[in-house]
Amino acid sequence: MKEHFRPVKNAAPSSHLGKLIFYGRMLLDFQILTIFRDLKKSVPAFRGKVLDVGCGQSPYRSLLDENTTDYYGIDIAEAEKFDYANKDITRFDGRHIPFEDNKFDCLLCTEVLEHVFDYQGLVNEMRRVLRTGGVAIITIPWSARQHYVPHDFFRYTRFSLENIFAEFGQVEIRPRGTDVAVIANKLLVLWVRNLLPREKWNILVLPLWLLFSPIPMAAVLVAHLCILFDLGGHDDPLGFTITVTK
Repeated sequence: MKEHFRPVKNAAPSSHLGKLIFYGRMLLDFQILTIFRDLKKSVPAFRGKVLDVGCGQSPYRSLLDENTTDYYGIDIAEAEKFDYANKDITRFDGRHIPFEDNKFDCLLCTEVLEHVFDYQGLVNEMRRVLRTGGVAIITIPWSARQHYVPHDFFRYTRFSLENIFAEFGQVEIRPRGTDVAVIANKLLVLWVRNLLPREKWNILVLPLWLLFSPIPMAAVLVAHLCILFDLGGHDDPLGFTITVTK
């Protein structure tokens, strides 16, 4: 199965242009927006050794205080599978985290587990390298299109997540976004997909695309308001944020 268009690479806001792209993206990418909103509440308080599992371009490293944290990023060796180029990380096989037991004070893992076939094995590894009392924050998508095909395997319900993270001492699972944001996100995907010139006949769709473009734009505005004020239902969220303590 061929992917129509891959997600745009999520890079750290390390320059003026990078900041413009990073924060500007959140106007239309509700997955990234809600992830960033959740991480911003907790990650700046991280202290000590921090492990970022499946870090990619390390987009959320900037939330850490460099004076009080020691950052370790790891990702799989086959960078082409997920379109990243980050030399400042440790490569691993995607299953066995190459660090000793109880090494890290905090752990971060964003939008990774859906791409891991042996997800329980990796979660167990996260617990192994996290010290007693250490905190980990994990985000996963729920209502999201298939991405990085064919390396997209799972969507997890709240009930499955409770079992997956049951070995941790404390587990908090929060939905990210509401069903209104999901609807807006789907409209945007449809809108962008029909804009991309994959076929010659797409030019015929352009007038209709322009005519109906106010609809997804209005949906974007409504979605932002619903995310801001937590309006809508939580049974079909964009994803989940899991906070666990060992």
